[in-house]
Amino acid sequence: MLTEKPGLLDEIRGRFAHVDSCPFEGPRVFFENAGGALTLNSVVQTSAKFAAIPDNQGRDNPAAHALVALIDKAKDDMRVFFNAPQGQFFVGESGTELLFRLIRTAIVGTDAGRVLGSTLEHPATRSAARHWAEVAGKPHVLVHHDDATGSVQAAAYVPQITPDTRVATILHTSPVTGMGVDVASIATEIRKIAPDCFIIVDGIQHAAHGRLDIESYDVDGYVVSPYKVFSRHGYGIAWVSDRLHAIKHEHLIGTPGNPWEFGTRDTGAYVTFSDVVDYFDWLGGEVSDETDRRARIKAAGEAIHAHETWLVQGMIHGVGNLKGLAELPGVSIIGGLDNPLREGLVCLSVAGMDAPDVVTRLRERGIRTHTRKADHYSGNVLAPLGLPAAVRVSMCHYNTEAEVAQFLHAMRDITESVTA
Repeated sequence: MLTEKPGLLDEIRGRFAHVDSCPFEGPRVFFENAGGALTLNSVVQTSAKFAAIPDNQGRDNPAAHALVALIDKAKDDMRVFFNAPQGQFFVGESGTELLFRLIRTAIVGTDAGRVLGSTLEHPATRSAARHWAEVAGKPHVLVHHDDATGSVQAAAYVPQITPDTRVATILHTSPVTGMGVDVASIATEIRKIAPDCFIIVDGIQHAAHGRLDIESYDVDGYVVSPYKVFSRHGYGIAWVSDRLHAIKHEHLIGTPGNPWEFGTRDTGAYVTFSDVVDYFDWLGGEVSDETDRRARIKAAGEAIHAHETWLVQGMIHGVGNLKGLAELPGVSIIGGLDNPLREGLVCLSVAGMDAPDVVTRLRERGIRTHTRKADHYSGNVLAPLGLPAAVRVSMCHYNTEAEVAQFLHAMRDITESVTA
């Protein structure tokens, strides 16, 4: 865990902006990482630097040449970070926009057949798949996720996979339940029956927790939102396989190279993701003796996962003499208490109290969380559980046991006020 090396967690926290205070509200614990992780200080500096540069790529001057070189370096960094030696990376408006583009391209560019997804998915993929399946006259079939575990298994997909399954979407980690999905096992089952199916993955919630390995998944598209993995708002990153790249897709007439990007991209966006990769590289060097860059990034991901698991266990089962959520009256946790699929997130409800009121009470005690309502974003998960809303408490590796303890103190007071 990150606490095993003296001073490391403090050094980690020192690399992030607003780690313990809000510029508008003052001191606070940030447990809203699933809504957007904290931003690296290096990303803030890079953004300011490149926002001031007036030059564009593709000109005959040193600045333009430097910008192109930085973009090329960022793409190489992405290959190492995601472990994707084949295919290509590009940026777009947002993760949602890129998922729509990839799904649209795959559905419109394939023969008649089925589009397959699951009820666990974020509306970014479900909306895109349903819309373009209707346009293309293809049935959109949804595999039902497991309410008890808050995830979906490969076995649930199998009965719905047919030889004419042309496009499939998979959510890597749920932003509501916090549970991960075994992408590789689902892709394996799809390939057995529909080997040419285009498989597109929403990795937006998963990326901050490390352990990314596109080459092992056997998929055709993977999308992340960098603001959820320590970068900033304003862009998304997509990877496409050579197969998906070969499908006809929109670009300016006559543009060489069959590109995916529209217009002049923000060089600063690319470079800020290099900052993210550099951070993982640095962290891997702190928690391991690895000399290979990819190996250090993998080590960082394992350390992040272990630390977040420790925080979650403390939140659920208690820290020191403090009772955990499992022992607090009226508290229910989506996905169960000891779910190995959980990635740094606890989604809960408190009997006798509306979720927004719990979030407000926590905020008044200096703890930032978020309400997930049974609306177009989260109704697919919460409605089957009979919950109009739930409280999402989402952690990242820079959070501390002391912050968990502060949260549990607050939750004890909140639950006692309900039962009093």
